[in-house]
Amino acid sequence: MNKELIINAAPTGVEIALLEDKKLVELHNEKADANFAVGDLYLGKVKKLIPGLNAAFVDVGFEKDAFLHYTDLSPYARSILKFTQLAMADKDPNGFDFSKFQIEPEIIKTGKINEVLNGKPHILVQILKEPIAAKGPRLSCEISLPGRFVVVTPFNDIVAVSKKIHSSDERKRLQKIVEAIKPKNFGVIVRTAAEGKNTAELHEDLRTLIDTWKNIQHNLKGAQPPAKVLSEQDKTTSILRDLLNEDFNRVVINDKNIYNDTRSYVQKIAPHKADIVVFHNNGSAVFDQYGITKQVKSSFGKTVNLPSGAYLIIEHTEALHVIDVNSGYKSVSNNQEENALETNLEAAEEIARQLRLRDIGGIIVVDFIDMKLPENKKKLQEAMEGFMRPDRAKHAVLPISKFGLMQITRQRMRPEVTINTTETCPSCGGSGKVAPTMLLEDEIEKRLHYLVSHQHKNLTLVVHPIVYSHLTKGIFSIRFKWRRKYKMPIKIKSSSDYYFTEFHFYDANEEEIKL
Repeated sequence: MNKELIINAAPTGVEIALLEDKKLVELHNEKADANFAVGDLYLGKVKKLIPGLNAAFVDVGFEKDAFLHYTDLSPYARSILKFTQLAMADKDPNGFDFSKFQIEPEIIKTGKINEVLNGKPHILVQILKEPIAAKGPRLSCEISLPGRFVVVTPFNDIVAVSKKIHSSDERKRLQKIVEAIKPKNFGVIVRTAAEGKNTAELHEDLRTLIDTWKNIQHNLKGAQPPAKVLSEQDKTTSILRDLLNEDFNRVVINDKNIYNDTRSYVQKIAPHKADIVVFHNNGSAVFDQYGITKQVKSSFGKTVNLPSGAYLIIEHTEALHVIDVNSGYKSVSNNQEENALETNLEAAEEIARQLRLRDIGGIIVVDFIDMKLPENKKKLQEAMEGFMRPDRAKHAVLPISKFGLMQITRQRMRPEVTINTTETCPSCGGSGKVAPTMLLEDEIEKRLHYLVSHQHKNLTLVVHPIVYSHLTKGIFSIRFKWRRKYKMPIKIKSSSDYYFTEFHFYDANEEEIKL
C-alpha cells in the first residue's frame, strides 16, 4: 500500500492529510489557538458532586464544567490528590523527589464519588475527550504520558508490553529492559513500535517522559485552578508519533520548521528512509497539487457518490449518525441479489473511509440495500470488519438485523470534522446552493463513460455556455481527448437556458437520454 502524509501549514493552523493509494482516508486540522485537546493536563477545581451519576463536574476553564465519572478516577485517585496538594505547596526550587513519594491505597471499583472527592478539592486531570457540541470536556485521572516507544503511567510500578508484539521472547526481553531502567513510582506500557529497539533507545524515550513529569510537578507549584499544567504535543507531532513508520512512501510539508523536525524524527526511527520527507515550496498550494482539495470537496457533504453510480446519504442527529445506501445505474448481472451485494460491498468500503475521514463517533446506523441470503449478509459484515481494521479508533460492528440495518459504534475522541462543500451558485446570485463546480467535468465524463459502455452512439452533449467554452477550448480540448478516448465523435452544444451545472445527453433523434 502506498501511504503518504501531506502537511499544509498556514497562519490559522496546520492541516494534515493521510493518503492510502492516493485516496484521502484521514484529515486532521489543528487550529493555532486550539484549547482542551486530548491529552492536555489541567489543575481543576471540583465544583459539584452528583451522587446519582456517581460523577463530578470540574472547572478546568472551559465555558461549561468538565465531566469526571468515578470509573475515570483511576485506582490511584487518592495518590493523585495527595500529589496535587504537595506539588502546589512545594517550596523546594528543585521540587520534591517523586521516587520517595508514598503511594496511597487504591480506591475500590464499586465506590462512590463523594467518598473520594469529598470537600471539593483541587485535582490534576487529563482531557479524555474534547468538548463536543454542547458538552464540556470529558476528564480522566488515569494520567498517561505517551512517547514513541513507551507510555508512562505515574503512581504505580506495573510494566506491561503491547499484545500486538507476538514473540514471547521479544516481550520478555522488553519487559526485562524496562524493569531495569524505570524509576520507582512509574508504570510503563511498552508500545508496539518498541519491537526490536535496544536499551539506549528505550531509555532515551523513557527519560524524556520522566522529564515531562518533572515539568508537570514544577508547573503545579503555586498554581491556582483552573490552570493548564501541560499541553499535549501539537497534533502534527503526535500524529507523526502515532502514525509515522517505515510503511510510508512520502511525507510532503510546506513549512520549513515542521520539515526539519519531521526529517530528524524519521532519521531516528528509519535512517534509510529520511529522503521520503520532501519540502514543498514551488509556489502552488500543497493540497491542490496532490489532489486533496478536490477529494475533500467530493467526500464531505450530505451526499457521497460512488464510482458505480450508487451513492450514500449521511445524516447527523444529536443521538447518532444514519447512513443510507442507494443503488445506482450499474448492474453486474441480471440477479438482483448479486447487484445488491456488489453495491453494498462498494458502499461498505466507502463508509469505513468516511468514518475515518470525518472522525465520526458514537452510534452509526447503516441502511444497506436489502439482501435475502444469510451468507451474503455475513459476507457484508466480514467485509465491513475488514475495511475498518486499519481504523485506529476503537470500534465494533454488529451483524445485520432483521430490518436490514447494520449498527456500528466508534470511539469519539474529538468533534466530528465538518466541511462546507457547497458554493454560491453563479446563475442565481446566491439564492441557492450547488455541488462543487470543480467536480462537474468528472460528473459529465462519468455519465459519458456509462453511455458509451452501453452502446450509445452519435451523442450530443448540451451544457451552459461557460461550460461549453471550457470543454471546447484549444486544439487539444477536453472534447478532443474524449473523442480519442472513446473512439467516437461527440457533439457539444451550448444553451443559455441551462443553469451553470446543468447538462443533458441526447441521441441521434435528438431525444434526451435519461438514466
